[in-house]
Amino acid sequence: MAESSEFIDIKFSPAKLAPDCPQDQRIPLMKSSRRRRGDTWVVSVFVIIHIGVFIATMLVNDCWTNSHGDCVFQSLGRFSFQPLPENPLLGPSQSKLDEMGALRRSFLMENHQIWRLFTFPFLHAGLFHLIINLCSVIYVGVHLEQEFGPFRIGIIYTLSAFVGALVASLFLQNTPAVGSSGALFGLLGTLLSELVWNWKFHSNKISAIASLVFVFVCNFVLGFLPYVDNFSSIGGFISGFLLGSLLLLNPQLQQAAPNKVGVIDYGCKSYIKLKLKQTLHRPVLRIVSLILFSLLLAGCLVAVLDGININSYCTWCPYVDCIPFTSWHCKDRETSCETMVSNAQLTMTCIENGNFRVFPFTNISRARINDLCDLIC
Repeated sequence: MAESSEFIDIKFSPAKLAPDCPQDQRIPLMKSSRRRRGDTWVVSVFVIIHIGVFIATMLVNDCWTNSHGDCVFQSLGRFSFQPLPENPLLGPSQSKLDEMGALRRSFLMENHQIWRLFTFPFLHAGLFHLIINLCSVIYVGVHLEQEFGPFRIGIIYTLSAFVGALVASLFLQNTPAVGSSGALFGLLGTLLSELVWNWKFHSNKISAIASLVFVFVCNFVLGFLPYVDNFSSIGGFISGFLLGSLLLLNPQLQQAAPNKVGVIDYGCKSYIKLKLKQTLHRPVLRIVSLILFSLLLAGCLVAVLDGININSYCTWCPYVDCIPFTSWHCKDRETSCETMVSNAQLTMTCIENGNFRVFPFTNISRARINDLCDLIC
């Protein structure tokens, strides 16, 4: 009988040698590993509110009646939009944005209408602004809420929107401004903080950064158009980064799915060092973030209540929020026009430059006259 030799194949698993050390704890950012119904109810509520406010704004605007049919998409009737030279974002008129709660320096500094700080973050300048903003909020907010829960994301969203309104108030001009992008940029700042402080725990850093930059640039460029405030976006972004550092510092390591046995991102020693470093540094980082956010909130609030206008000290600041074009200007100026009624026609002449325009109607409100005057001048 032939002898046979048996070979015992012994495989050593690093997980068995070091059971307390993780095999691969990297998490793909922007690709949540848990998808539970109800995880995104906060983002859904805010999206519904924004859509509802925009519909209400267009109902109040009623271009077909208030602009005597001089509208874009006239077939929409009451929901038709102001002419593109007046609002290139397909939205309402200046006077209706003011009526719905937009921020303007005279309203806040002279009339002390503080309530506008709370309506300002829910308004959109037009349909383009609404679609781009809400698509970005859904894309970023859904991920964050699924990963960290509705309570913390709701706090970040709300506080970022309010801080954005305060920062915008320090740069106001004599044109209406809306700042719904402040909350979105708060979410972007939160996403950046989560990526920075948990850098070693994420596997798709380049794609995450590219997504963040793309959303940031698209919405910030949109802010150069009329009525959209970029300073609220800057304030919201800084606020979101600080709040993210405070509330979302711990990565969701328990959600990471292990890779094949033997493929290890960290050795046991390096993992222990990393955890020890986080244990020591993260409470300090949280405290610093809390202090900085408190100073930002308190400083902006005091400055707004004192009526500070930073544009008086910064001549180039308005161009962060506006790029001059043939149909609009970036200068902070008061416009006035002479009106003359004859033969059922209204003639308006700009006092500043002599431009005039004849309209085939006479029965318009004083607010609408101001809208047309600003367009002529």
